[in-house]
Amino acid sequence: MTVPMAGVLSGNLRQGLRASALTILAAIALGGCSMTLGSLTPSPEPREEPAQITSSANIASLSETIKNNPDNPQAYNMRGSVLAQAGKTDEALADFNKAISLDSNYGQAFANRGQIYRKTKRLDQAMSDYERALALDANYAPAWLGRGLVHKARGEAAQALDDFNKAIALRPDDADAYYNRGLLYQGEKQHQFAIEDFSTANGLAPQQFEPLLGRALSYLALGKAKEASADLDEAVQDDPQNVQAWMSRGLAYERLGDKVKAAGSYGRAINLHPKDEAARSAFARVGGKPGENYATF
Repeated sequence: MTVPMAGVLSGNLRQGLRASALTILAAIALGGCSMTLGSLTPSPEPREEPAQITSSANIASLSETIKNNPDNPQAYNMRGSVLAQAGKTDEALADFNKAISLDSNYGQAFANRGQIYRKTKRLDQAMSDYERALALDANYAPAWLGRGLVHKARGEAAQALDDFNKAIALRPDDADAYYNRGLLYQGEKQHQFAIEDFSTANGLAPQQFEPLLGRALSYLALGKAKEASADLDEAVQDDPQNVQAWMSRGLAYERLGDKVKAAGSYGRAINLHPKDEAARSAFARVGGKPGENYATF
């Protein structure tokens, strides 16, 4: 059985959101201007897989399978996938290399290796692997998605959009593709299209908070603070350690005139990142006073 690596969203999601976005959020709030979301969007990188998938016992079991089947490329691809999701990038890469050496027409292994290269910023190698995977199977949706992400990282928006569209056409139930196309639209300031894609991704993967955060940022860009606050209420409950979600929520409630919830949200961001000047500035801007308690809900 072959097991492709998980997509960018499904099962295994983002490790975190860039803290630098908080500075931009503060600047937006101070300036009262329209929001430029290029560096505010959630990172499309995965966070760790559930423990039962990436456990040492599971890896050991796969290693035993390889010991008993040393010439089986599927076994190396499977273990490489689990190792990659566990964050063991070098070991995963070695397994994908082995799988490809055993079967030079193994498209999934090329696509999986391409994801490793993409995550480690080796974009030319990633592009080569994705294109090889697509040459072997033009209907392999994860390769279209992966190649689209490489185009996006290179600033090639039109090519990225084409690839995301292809991925969606092949797998219209894949939340990953909608989510990443939404990020692309968001970066191009096509916020209504972004909202539609984030909504679809949320419907397909309601257990994940990232589409909610993405949609909230586009709502804020369109001046729809009430809609943004509803999404962010849910997002911060799904991931209470996410600084960007708390900062975004603070801005939404600040725009709604609810300074108590705004202060509470900014205060939570400060608790998570005590030295963050953007959070401290926003907290003071809405009248927050150190040492006082503010309701967040």
